[in-house]
Amino acid sequence: MATVWQTGRGKMGPLAPLIGAWRADAETPMGPVACLRAFAPILGGKFVQLDAEWQFRAGEQATLRAYRERAVFGPDQDGVLAFWSFTSDGKRSQGRLADGSEIHEKALCFEARMTAGLARQAYFPKGEDSMGWRVEAQTKKGWRVLSQHLYTRVDASAADPAADKP
Repeated sequence: MATVWQTGRGKMGPLAPLIGAWRADAETPMGPVACLRAFAPILGGKFVQLDAEWQFRAGEQATLRAYRERAVFGPDQDGVLAFWSFTSDGKRSQGRLADGSEIHEKALCFEARMTAGLARQAYFPKGEDSMGWRVEAQTKKGWRVLSQHLYTRVDASAADPAADKP
């Protein structure tokens, strides 16, 4: 069944297409990775929480490293949709809604000022029941893609990133 990428109403409406669990499997310089992103409304729907887990693997047997992120999306003190992110390596970031229309006309994009400069992440529709995710860094020549995944919607109860690997 195809998912229609349609935003909802109100300040939290742009996050409506993301609600649920998503999984990506990709190759990275660190080896294969399985990533699960689960988005859920919290605090009476006034915020959305993201729990993400990346499991990097070396071959079929050994887990190299697990990396986790918890983020909360909601309006900031100015009423602009924003995020606050905390990761298992002790880092944190925060950013605000930004224009990502050159990535995709329906991209949900957030920019954050990081130690190394301006970065952004975007979520966008990518075919039926799929979503693209991309992280980019701003350079003098424009935006440089640092990471990108293709996610498919999954049942949250069966969404363990390592479930199909020994």
